[in-house]
Amino acid sequence: MLNKLDDYPIHQTPEPIAHPATSDRNVYDRTWFNGYAADGSFYFAIGMAVYPHRGVLDCAFSVVERDGRQHCFFGSRRAPAERTEMQVGPFRIEIAEPMLRTRVVLDDNPSGIACDLTFSARSANIQEMRQTFFTGARRTMDATRFDQFGRWSGTLRHPDGESSVREEDCHGTKDRSWGVRNVGEPDAGGAPRPPGGIFFLWAPLFWDDHVSNAVFFDGARGEPLFRQAYVAPLYAQEAEVPGVEDEGEERMAAALHRVSYHAGSRLARAAEIDLVRLDGTTRTIALEPVLRFQMKGLGYFHPTWSQGMWKGELATHAESYDVEKLDLLALENMHVQQVVRASDGTRRGIGVLEQVVMGPYAPAGFAAYTDGASA
Repeated sequence: MLNKLDDYPIHQTPEPIAHPATSDRNVYDRTWFNGYAADGSFYFAIGMAVYPHRGVLDCAFSVVERDGRQHCFFGSRRAPAERTEMQVGPFRIEIAEPMLRTRVVLDDNPSGIACDLTFSARSANIQEMRQTFFTGARRTMDATRFDQFGRWSGTLRHPDGESSVREEDCHGTKDRSWGVRNVGEPDAGGAPRPPGGIFFLWAPLFWDDHVSNAVFFDGARGEPLFRQAYVAPLYAQEAEVPGVEDEGEERMAAALHRVSYHAGSRLARAAEIDLVRLDGTTRTIALEPVLRFQMKGLGYFHPTWSQGMWKGELATHAESYDVEKLDLLALENMHVQQVVRASDGTRRGIGVLEQVVMGPYAPAGFAAYTDGASA
């Protein structure tokens, strides 16, 4: 099975590009973005992924405004053999300049959500360490990811009005990942397994002349399963970005986190992150949430439009909800991103804090699967 990419010298195995190197049914290749106003007045996020062994290509676009509802568009189709075909119904992603500029279009459709947005890079691409996790003896996540920081411009409409997306005041982060992770309908058959827990934080931040990021996966006792942090240069214009990677990137020796939660929930009320440099000096960053986005708007833990689910040859779906009226202890609502103001005592920044905490987690006093923080 050939596609256009087979004409390039990029093969990693003797197989054509359309043939993944693994037979795991949960192999995936995903493009993800967020975007948010510098004043925290709105946030949007975008996702598209192909699941070759599931035969699915799906996408989602979702937007929320302060004191408003969150609006969500979902699309799904049979996956094409042609990997450069990045379109599902009215939604498409166009790579205008690899590793620098991407256009995202959602044409007019019955959902009332539409956009024509361009992401322009302001940093080089930053590769995270490979993330590999096991459930028992089975490898349930094995992924490579890279991040890029940039700005958005264009148009965005939704059922409650329009958002002004201007390059000078709309930040964004690109997240490309591929490999294997649990998606779609769960495996059937075999001995039943207890539900697995997860603690995850991701904090990409913009500062005046650099960006920073910290990634955490913890076990139920708070033990670190994966931790990584870095800082990297931020450039004023796309033309200044030095290339695919940047020699100015600095990896931290260690990273630590402290999260306080709203009573009766697992939603972060505030957080601190320590970036520990190779020389041992520590930079403490305080995070103050100002706007919440529910990640189920992109299919994460969504009860019916979860990522990788077979929805038919071509299907779309739309929904809206008031984020302030949701049950935050329902499993589908525990995964969130919040726009945050950041401060390290001398500098101020803005970014997002992504979090999901399911199952027991001793440092927060969570003993059951969905109990909330005490007052």
